[in-house]
Amino acid sequence: MIIYAGITDIGRRRLLNEDAIHAEDGLLVVCDGMGGHKAGEVASRLAIDSIVAFVRRSGDDPEITWPYGFDPRASFTGNRLRTAIKLANRAVFRKAASAEDYTGMGTTVAAVMIPPTATHMTFAGVGDSRIYLVRDGVIRQLTRDDSWASLGIDDTTPGTSPRNVLTKAVGAQEDVQFDVQTHPLADGDRVLLCSDGLTNMLPDARILAVVAERETDLEAACAELVAEANRTGGRDNVSVILARYQR
Repeated sequence: MIIYAGITDIGRRRLLNEDAIHAEDGLLVVCDGMGGHKAGEVASRLAIDSIVAFVRRSGDDPEITWPYGFDPRASFTGNRLRTAIKLANRAVFRKAASAEDYTGMGTTVAAVMIPPTATHMTFAGVGDSRIYLVRDGVIRQLTRDDSWASLGIDDTTPGTSPRNVLTKAVGAQEDVQFDVQTHPLADGDRVLLCSDGLTNMLPDARILAVVAERETDLEAACAELVAEANRTGGRDNVSVILARYQR
């Protein structure tokens, strides 16, 4: 059994919340949109809607068409998640090309699928929104940031922040490449999805402490993580989804 809670917050310095989240029916998604003229908000919501729509459709219709092919090396769930994110990329890319206000928009995606009877999770990430696993008092980042910082690029140009420069985003190109992975789940595991509005404000050790202090109260843990991010500056929108796996 999987239980979960989620929250998204505008933060303390932004005028608009460009994050979007979804936590329902074993599908967990965090998107952090980017682009001017409210385009980031459009990108993140469009990506969520596209992912949710295909996951639901493919769950209801096993004979559904696979527009990007079916990888026999991956599970059915893995193929569903891969296709859903690729369809989201296509939707955002086309929307970005449809009007000048949307030019250059894109979004991160962190997504997890845990079917009702599964003993593992299937996940993928594009951009720098993250997926963590908390087990036995240890927090482990499962995704790798698609950013200059994660590649070790050190740009010393005044006024630049390499940590915030993405090397990959959903909707930035006509196609996007990413890994879909699976990970076994043990009783009591917590899975955390979040935007960089949390991880740029709080170190992993503090995130772990908050999750551990509220082991069974997921809503309280999410609220406290957002509150701490805002107390330490709240420089960006903050989104958190926390799930707990119980056998």
